[in-house]
Amino acid sequence: MSTEPTKILLSEDEMPRQWYNIQADLPSPMPPPVGLDGNPIGPDALAKVFPMNLIEQEVSTERWIDIPEEILGILKLWRPSPLYRARRLEAALGTPAKIYYKNEGVSPAGSHKPNTAVAQAWYNREFGIKYLTTETGAGQWGSALAMSCKLIGIECKVFMVRISFDQKPFRKIMMNTWGAECIPSPSPLTAVGRRILEEDPDTPGSLGIAISEAIEQAVERDDTRYALGSVLNHVMLHQTIIGLEARKQFDKIGRYPDIVIGCAGGGSNFAGISFPFLYDKIHGKDVQVIATEPEACPTLTRAPYAYDSGDVAMMTPLLPMHSLGHTFIPPAIHAGGLRYHGMAPLVSHTKQLGLIEATALPQTECYEAALLFAHTEGFIPAPETSHAIAQTIREAKQAKEEGKEKVILMNWSGHGLMDLQGYDAYMSGKISDYPLPEELLQRSIAASLEGHPPVPGC
Repeated sequence: MSTEPTKILLSEDEMPRQWYNIQADLPSPMPPPVGLDGNPIGPDALAKVFPMNLIEQEVSTERWIDIPEEILGILKLWRPSPLYRARRLEAALGTPAKIYYKNEGVSPAGSHKPNTAVAQAWYNREFGIKYLTTETGAGQWGSALAMSCKLIGIECKVFMVRISFDQKPFRKIMMNTWGAECIPSPSPLTAVGRRILEEDPDTPGSLGIAISEAIEQAVERDDTRYALGSVLNHVMLHQTIIGLEARKQFDKIGRYPDIVIGCAGGGSNFAGISFPFLYDKIHGKDVQVIATEPEACPTLTRAPYAYDSGDVAMMTPLLPMHSLGHTFIPPAIHAGGLRYHGMAPLVSHTKQLGLIEATALPQTECYEAALLFAHTEGFIPAPETSHAIAQTIREAKQAKEEGKEKVILMNWSGHGLMDLQGYDAYMSGKISDYPLPEELLQRSIAASLEGHPPVPGC
């Protein structure tokens, strides 16, 4: 009988004290953000949106960035998070693969999002900011920032994508409980919201719209800034504490993963689990890294790599990323956190360099995988997390076919206890698959990317 524990734990003293910045090790540097004229922008162009201390992290190429002590103190409320061996799932699949999952659902907000929310709230407060605005899709990010702002001592306003606002009312209550204001987006509070509601009063909304609303309100006041839960470099940086812990946990049991898997919407939890292992891959380690996304919103698998805006109103610079087009309105699938039109520039760049692979999965397969996970491991995963589980199951079945004892690591990015309406819809037969039609994809790309400068080298 195996003596390996079910939970591989680290003490608080073993918690990483620095974040890892993959920009220091990329085989070729990432193309810079540019303006509409195609010229690279400087840090000052972002100063009305973000505090300068976070902008410095955004453009940094230093490999290691120290985590301030106050941030570490708050992260210790739930970190280090446990690494689990999924033996019961392995048995159900009859696979020789060894499956491990990093449980980020143990945070107070129930997901990986507070890893960067706490950091962003702290850096904003240190810069003298009193209010933060943001967007949220499924509500994981909005909940995390609401909690973090309350712990740090600043105010928070969240624009929540309308379809998720309607589907997940308890997320709004979570945000309210932590003192934040939560508003369905598009809203009549902003010029972009009013314009979109006039064009389509029944729109389900999108993360791109919600971002535009949050930025519009942020730039109106000197004591207010905007916080983003994914996509940008400093967000990827803060999340690397996940993978750094996982590497230490594997060292404790004398193993190393053959495959690393994370779901991907904007890219934050995927980057968090994978970038420390990509450091190893860049330096010669043999490890397969897979990002998995919904087939209804297939940025990495079907969208072009191009310069595009991060929001509908084009208030952000043009970023080099796989993008379905900033005007793209995604279908109302239940994995609300994976409905963003673009992919983080750093994640997109690692895909261009061949460091990672990407898959797109139908949501019924993901719900089926989520139920199997709940039936074997007990935890009910978020719909977003279910994509990583489904890809893990695919890899475990392939290992069985090949007769190989592969070690698979996935990021269990959050629990689904606020997403039970989606489970009810699936078990009632009300959820079907929606492969994004090629015609819709091409129409969105044509409407969004025309006139944008090409990405160097593409």
